[in-house]
Amino acid sequence: MAKKWNLIVDIARCNNCRVCFLAVKDEHIGNEFPGYAAAQPAQGHNWLEIRRHERGHLPIVDAHFMPVMCNHCDDAPCMKAAKDGAVRKRDDGIVIIDPEKAKGQKQIVEACPYGAVSWNEEKQLPQAWIFDAHLLDTGWTQTRAEQGCPTAVFKSVKVEDAEMAQLAKAEGLEVLQPELGTKPRIYYRNLHLFTKCFASGSVVAVINGVEDCVAGAEVVLKQGGREVGRATTDAFGEWKIDRLEPGSRGYQVEVTGKAGRFSRQFDMGDESVYLGVMPLTAAA
Repeated sequence: MAKKWNLIVDIARCNNCRVCFLAVKDEHIGNEFPGYAAAQPAQGHNWLEIRRHERGHLPIVDAHFMPVMCNHCDDAPCMKAAKDGAVRKRDDGIVIIDPEKAKGQKQIVEACPYGAVSWNEEKQLPQAWIFDAHLLDTGWTQTRAEQGCPTAVFKSVKVEDAEMAQLAKAEGLEVLQPELGTKPRIYYRNLHLFTKCFASGSVVAVINGVEDCVAGAEVVLKQGGREVGRATTDAFGEWKIDRLEPGSRGYQVEVTGKAGRFSRQFDMGDESVYLGVMPLTAAA
């Protein structure tokens, strides 16, 4: 079996510095790579973009960033929409939109369900990130985005499909919108930061007549009587349990600390929830 390129993107490591964004532009704006890609326009095209997603409610909120680009799908809709072999799948897994054959074929842009193909109005040409195939073909082992990233968000991996499947399972890697069946080669670590919800709260107790934050309290989250998450409150009495499905129901949170206990039932909406201040009370 042939080894093929895949890219692993760790959302938790991305801080939106946008070095990867600039690296792609630096590589392609004004630079022609015959057989791979025509030059990227100076404006209007972001072949690698950064999406932002915020979760939660004050005072417990998080924000994360996700680099997105052409997914180099094994069952690529753009390739099906293209005429005369204008989009091809290389043996190493990389998808190339031919800069000559694809001229005038705007349907290639419209076919991508991820919005990763841009239309070059001046050249009348669909264009997308080429996985830096022109560099890999000369012996590079990293893309420009990976090379420039200061927080190690990206990892290029060239392995057989079976090994990549094992790696994805072992490390909990996911692809975007798997229900589309396009079989992307861009894998995400910590995708739950964009797709799942969390529950959170603040635990307090009256100590020596003064209400104060409770650190070290044990928080257990159950659904239908089964434990689905556990956390310990921090120095501010705050806790967070992640990876909950949007719209899921029937939760009960139980908090136990030296000053007493607290219990509450709730349902998860489409967004993460802050359950407010949870006062511990001693058992009667």
